[in-house]
Amino acid sequence: MNTVDFLNIAAAVVPDRPAVIFEGKKFTFADVAERSNRLAGAMMKLGIQRGSRVAILQVNTNQFVEAYFAAAKIGAIFVPLNFRAKEDELTYMINYAEADLIFCGDRYADMVMKMKPSLKTVKHYVSLDVKRPDMLFYNDLLAQGSPEEVCTEINDNDTTILMFTAGTTGRPKGVPQTHNSFGVYALQNVEPVSPDVAEVNILTVPLYHVAGIQAMLAATYGGRTIAMMRQFETKEWMETVQREKANRAMLVPTMLKWIIDSPDFNKYDLSSLKVITYGAASMPFEVIKKAIEVLPGVRFINAFGQTETSSTITTLGPEDHVIEGTPEEREKKLRRLQSSIGRPMSDVEMRVIGENGSPLPPGEVGEIVARGPRIMSGYWKDAEKTAKAFTRDGWLRTNDMGWMDEDGYFYLAGRGDDMIIRGGENISPEEVENVIYAHPKIEECAVIGIPDTEWGQQICAVVVTKKGEDCAPEEVMEFCKAKIASFKRPAYVVFCDVLPRNPMGKILKKQLREQYGPVYKK
Repeated sequence: MNTVDFLNIAAAVVPDRPAVIFEGKKFTFADVAERSNRLAGAMMKLGIQRGSRVAILQVNTNQFVEAYFAAAKIGAIFVPLNFRAKEDELTYMINYAEADLIFCGDRYADMVMKMKPSLKTVKHYVSLDVKRPDMLFYNDLLAQGSPEEVCTEINDNDTTILMFTAGTTGRPKGVPQTHNSFGVYALQNVEPVSPDVAEVNILTVPLYHVAGIQAMLAATYGGRTIAMMRQFETKEWMETVQREKANRAMLVPTMLKWIIDSPDFNKYDLSSLKVITYGAASMPFEVIKKAIEVLPGVRFINAFGQTETSSTITTLGPEDHVIEGTPEEREKKLRRLQSSIGRPMSDVEMRVIGENGSPLPPGEVGEIVARGPRIMSGYWKDAEKTAKAFTRDGWLRTNDMGWMDEDGYFYLAGRGDDMIIRGGENISPEEVENVIYAHPKIEECAVIGIPDTEWGQQICAVVVTKKGEDCAPEEVMEFCKAKIASFKRPAYVVFCDVLPRNPMGKILKKQLREQYGPVYKK
């Protein structure tokens, strides 16, 4: 099943139901279908065709949804870009994807036009918000296009989205995601659209993230209304839930903490909420425990997944968040709530393997691997990284170390590649290190993640200055400010005389985490 069917079926069954509510405007499923048809037709006149890459640089808006479905109807590949990225990062991603067209919000338009001489393949630039002399205008394209359905032969295994994820080399990796990867998830986990069942999803997770895209497509398949926010803001989120009577929400742990700790929490009626899914980073136990207490009518789901797996592959379900039963059962549930990522979903196989690739028995720590119809077939135009991402017998290496208990629940024991996850964002230490290494006073550095109650992890840079140089932490932070996105910048900078290394010269980051983690943990 392809994702175009998600929208077309919903538009046929509940045409007048709001599909997207955004900043006071309501767009029905019929509206979204027509607007995406118009946009698709206009893009085809520009030469966009099956296989073309259509990029977008914008926060969450109704246009983001329309642009995705317009690209999908043509058979083009949608390329959502991280709006927090800097010029160099964006230039790399756009060129790597070989984008033919880029949509951009007004906030990013000047930067994109500054990048134009370096963008090798982009032929068309489209302003989403306002008319500009140097760009096409989104509303003009809608006016020029036909409302008639765009019919393109689409194979379920065709790539529909090229999504970027942080890599261990410091450069983002492109993950091609097929129509089928989202179709399989929807068919097995989402109730199809019904004229008798109406729900509202509040969507704040950015649509450049696989969790945001999965939430958007699942809502469309289920005929659910999306109450969309440009970006998360605590008070606005609670106001939106109350105003739209939202039933479902997807949050990263940091967002959930801000909500339940807000001094205004009790001023809002959040009783319409029935399901909150959380994930993308580890959940501090004290946060989920308090959330269960202050939101008694909510069923919580812990979802674990990656861009390479088209989002969720394991869940810790609502029943796992109810601590009751015998003392032994309560103890087991508490242990799972504190550290388990749950059990694999029905279409996914998972196991823990040792260094030789053989499956390990329950209780033994190894590398977590997975396979199934939603797992990527490989990275975009990178055979070398693809080969490293899979075992010899075709299992995806998640780069997570962990173990499984006797009941099939999985537990994480650390990132295999030292990846940092801050507020749901994957951050490559190597990328931050490469920036810091360019500082004229720095001899060498190691970037680590240390525990943080609010963000899950914070970034700490351990640096060695060049002989005779004197450097302050603020100098390093300011140096990073102009070169990488804000969420990738170090929150802490510490200095040492020498970095610990093993006999082969590899920096011992585990030792650094053990040394500095307790010092800066909040």
